[in-house]
Amino acid sequence: MSEIFSEKRYEELLGEIFCRFPSVQNSGFNNGSYKPGLGHMESFCEILGHPEKGYKTIHVAGTNGKGSVANMLSSTLGAAGLKTGLYTSPHILDFRERMRIFNPEDSSLSLVSKEYVFDFLTEHREDFDNLDLSFFEITTAMAFQWFKDQGVDVAVIEVGLGGRLDSTNIINPDLCVIASIGLDHCAMLGDTRAEIAAEKAGIFKPGVPAVVGEWDEETSPVFDEKSWMLCPLTYADKVNPKMWYKRQHILDKMDLRGEYQHTNLRTVLCAVDVLKAMPGYGGLNDMAEVEKAIISTASRMQFHGRWERISPRPTVLCDIGHNPPALKKNFAQLESMLEKGTCSELIIVYGVMADKDLDSIMPLMPGNATYVFTAPQSARSLPSDQLLQRYKEFCQETGRPMGRIYGSSSVREAIAMAVKLASSYGDDSLVYVGGSTFVVADALPCFGIK
Repeated sequence: MSEIFSEKRYEELLGEIFCRFPSVQNSGFNNGSYKPGLGHMESFCEILGHPEKGYKTIHVAGTNGKGSVANMLSSTLGAAGLKTGLYTSPHILDFRERMRIFNPEDSSLSLVSKEYVFDFLTEHREDFDNLDLSFFEITTAMAFQWFKDQGVDVAVIEVGLGGRLDSTNIINPDLCVIASIGLDHCAMLGDTRAEIAAEKAGIFKPGVPAVVGEWDEETSPVFDEKSWMLCPLTYADKVNPKMWYKRQHILDKMDLRGEYQHTNLRTVLCAVDVLKAMPGYGGLNDMAEVEKAIISTASRMQFHGRWERISPRPTVLCDIGHNPPALKKNFAQLESMLEKGTCSELIIVYGVMADKDLDSIMPLMPGNATYVFTAPQSARSLPSDQLLQRYKEFCQETGRPMGRIYGSSSVREAIAMAVKLASSYGDDSLVYVGGSTFVVADALPCFGIK
């Protein structure tokens, strides 16, 4: 007998898959939450009838930028008249953010319903046990099935971690995209960018075109070797996409405001050029619609946490960038805003997971900012007092002026402190909230975003 849906039971079932089959988002990588390999995923999808084969797919990997690229591509495909599924991770506010569908008939965006999640989890609990499935395997298969049931034309599938052994890598896509390569999750993927590139290149498939965002001397030999005699490979920064001449106009109007979107935009426009030459993607030839779709990606796709302005007065920006390559760009943009007079004072609300490379991050942090160090609601968080102490020790060891630094045990309290400080500094002060997806997740409800 099937269970009857209730909000309480829905939350209990989500809790079960988060705990019994731990998620990396909640628990990190050292307790069975990350199980590399495709065998169990293949077996489960066979039970489901291989739903991932029922529509076109595009596979997106990368250390940073893959979320932005995946959302831009989904918005663009929707504008081309294709009912488009999007699977991403992690979520920020709601588990259902991981699975979205853009319907071009009415320009609407749908998240997977709670009832669908409930039914899937109750129907396949025995399969979860028999196959010892991880949280990510369960949610990936759920997304594949929902996209099939909803009759999507195409689905953009974001890699969870790495590529070669990621649960998503059972698909046979029309296009593979790798946004960027940086040092992150080294314990799982390798200690060098070349080793990490090899894992990302594991999504390459025979005869399937691949687009890599950037050429560089360390990773490109790996991509060249992996693609040799396997698939056509294009480096986005080595070509001029057809719409690249409009880049500044698009960047100026985009609702994804981070300067790092320059690289992601070129990757997406290159991918569009590759796709529109394929059957079924002819709508991408409408450059006006492509332009509008990219410009409005964040609003169309309900895409949070990428240089997002969540308050106008004082200006509060948030960004989920959490590793050194991402934070280097974010902190550099903040320092540039100070230098140009875009803001008069910079207040940074910052929290970090305990497993992150804080020693590589602290030298990147602007020395002329006010800091409110905090800890989001996650078992993986570095406690705020430890973070504050680590930064003080860094300042003492390097001779950096310690400046104005504060600590707060919760993100909500840290936000309140930062806003109060901004008010005392002046109307043109800027508050930046970041360091972790969890920090942003705790911050958004403080500004009525749920």
